[in-house]
Amino acid sequence: MTSTPPKAQRKPVTARYHGVDLVDEWDWLKEPEDPAVIAHLEAENAYTEAVTADQQQLREAIFGEIKAHTVETDMSVPSRIDDWWYFTRTEEGAQYAVHCRVPVENDSWEPPQIQRGVALEGEQVILDGNVEAQKVAFFSLGGMTVSPDGNLLAYLVDETGNERFTLRVRDLRDGEQLPDEISGLAYGIAFDPSGTRLFYMEPDDAWRPYRLRSHRLGTDVSADALVYQEDDPQMWGGFGLSPDKTKLLLELGNSEVTETHILDLTQIAAPLELVISREQRSLHDVVPVGDQYLITHNRATDGTHLPNNQVSIVDADNVADRSAWRTVFEHSQTVKLDGVGVTRDYLFAAVRSETTPRMWVLPLDGIGTQDQVDVVEPAFVEELYSAAPIGQHIDSPYIRLGYTSWITPSQVLDYDPATNSSKLRRQTEVPGYDPSQYLVERWWAPAESTDRNVAIPLTVIRHKDVEWNGDNPALIYGYGSYEVSMDPGFGPSRLSLLDRGVIYVVAHVRGGGELGRAWYENGKKLAKKNSFTDFIDATRFVAASGWVHPDKIGAMGGSAGGLLMGAVLNMAPELYRVCVAQVPFVDALTSILNPDLPLTALEWEEWGNPIEDKAVFEYMLNYTPYHNVEPTKYPAIAAVTSLHDTRVLYVEPAKWVQKLRAKGTSDQDTSLAEGGSPIVLKTEMEGGHGGASGRYRAWEDRAWDFAFLLTALNAQQRVFNQENS
Repeated sequence: MTSTPPKAQRKPVTARYHGVDLVDEWDWLKEPEDPAVIAHLEAENAYTEAVTADQQQLREAIFGEIKAHTVETDMSVPSRIDDWWYFTRTEEGAQYAVHCRVPVENDSWEPPQIQRGVALEGEQVILDGNVEAQKVAFFSLGGMTVSPDGNLLAYLVDETGNERFTLRVRDLRDGEQLPDEISGLAYGIAFDPSGTRLFYMEPDDAWRPYRLRSHRLGTDVSADALVYQEDDPQMWGGFGLSPDKTKLLLELGNSEVTETHILDLTQIAAPLELVISREQRSLHDVVPVGDQYLITHNRATDGTHLPNNQVSIVDADNVADRSAWRTVFEHSQTVKLDGVGVTRDYLFAAVRSETTPRMWVLPLDGIGTQDQVDVVEPAFVEELYSAAPIGQHIDSPYIRLGYTSWITPSQVLDYDPATNSSKLRRQTEVPGYDPSQYLVERWWAPAESTDRNVAIPLTVIRHKDVEWNGDNPALIYGYGSYEVSMDPGFGPSRLSLLDRGVIYVVAHVRGGGELGRAWYENGKKLAKKNSFTDFIDATRFVAASGWVHPDKIGAMGGSAGGLLMGAVLNMAPELYRVCVAQVPFVDALTSILNPDLPLTALEWEEWGNPIEDKAVFEYMLNYTPYHNVEPTKYPAIAAVTSLHDTRVLYVEPAKWVQKLRAKGTSDQDTSLAEGGSPIVLKTEMEGGHGGASGRYRAWEDRAWDFAFLLTALNAQQRVFNQENS
């Protein structure tokens, strides 16, 4: 290669913690207002473009494949809210969705039949994302809601990628914007039943939602009432409405404790009432049902910890008496209860069993009594799938379900609990795709590094004609933090890998939530290294399976999954030919040591507090990728980030790449296609944590990532063509 990677000037900064000096030679890159920083990032982008220029044709091919597998002019299934059916349309060539509605006719719960590109009688466009995006370089909706009378649309817009939103209000009768506009907000917006008040959340300087305010339409923002302010930096605020929309529920908490307050919206001067205090040290979720509360929680009456939760019901005026809580769903060691919802007549629960999201249903009548009937679970033929309730109207006779699997495109189902049957409202059409050509298997890898009695679930997806010859390339994907599960889901972009003979493996490592709360707790704080060793053990298991060539394995992960990538590359770089680390959290220690950064205080519940706890500091210092780069041969690495990312600052991968190049011994002078191991940084200069905005830009980003991986794995050519299968 003729290009020379940019070298950022070394300006050592030393910080001392617990008697240890942390020296950071590239700390100065954290200042985005410094022209030298921007110049460096642009130089990195130019270098990356030069080094990967030979991949452009492959990128275009992958983009074309994603596009060919997508119906560009499409629509969603209408969802009823009050007297309207709401849905979205996408048009060929347009980056963003168009949000529409039509009136409900005859109080029917059968959604209208929407046709591609054909407007319905009475159809209204309430917000066109393409029109809004014309004014800005970045556009993302943070939420939208319509007033109960259907006349006003309130919506949140991010125009930089930093997830700080501007609230705007539109009169849907004439399309005019109201003067009510509030900037710098967090997620969350709701009308009260009168449609005259809006509720929203303000973030503090650390991007923590901490103030709940109400705004009376037509008044000056300075007069907005403060409903609640949370001063504990480790508590995050969020709110929602009860199923009947008469109560506002304010939830404060983190990954280990929550507190719930309720505001009666039918009374203008009603006070905010504390329902369950943080002093109870529980994780819980409250759903008001008439004059009772349904509570999903992890504390038994005697204070015993119930890691997979149970569901109780209690009279609203007797919630403080724990002996009055009646059990609806018992705690289980094998089934995780994630939460509940209701219609007028039925209770439905989102649960996780055998790693997959499912749904249970019960009649509301008799719950929590000896007369309670047995639960019903909608059945599906696939072993590995996701079936979860999505947007629900309390008066609907149906429970709307989203269903998908690794090889089944998304479906929207209306489940009728009265007949235990479902109506398929829509299945995402994927042109040129035949699901019978692909196979999904569940493998279990022993956790050799820690405990052979622990089995790590792996999802293995491949084309059915891949041969068991030990010569196939593989990509192993992982995350493993925040109790987030890598659930079954179809992605048309993945076909570009599978059709090139790549075996796609998802390693469900500890730190995720696939096997319940204990699986998460055994991969956080002082057990975090289990996530890394699990991924390494999974890789070795796959390499020894007979399906995969040990020298053709790639790794990919993003955000906290990027931390996973950095850690495993330090611990076992020889296992991987290539790695794509997306918005990677590779300097976790430095970030968590700075309480002024966004989210840091909240993160102490996930990683521990290295400021106060020496053991946590030493543990994090021992695994944080940036502080553990070795003078060893690293694989080819692409670090992908965004300048305006609030969650993982761009400076982390920027510094990491500098240190990898300076200290590592990988071959950076030979091209990727010729077997070299270049280390590159790609920064989206107008994006946030999810990259650039717009669906075509997202496809371009995915094509770029996959082209880098496939080139390193020498799998650029399609092995299987759908049309010839």
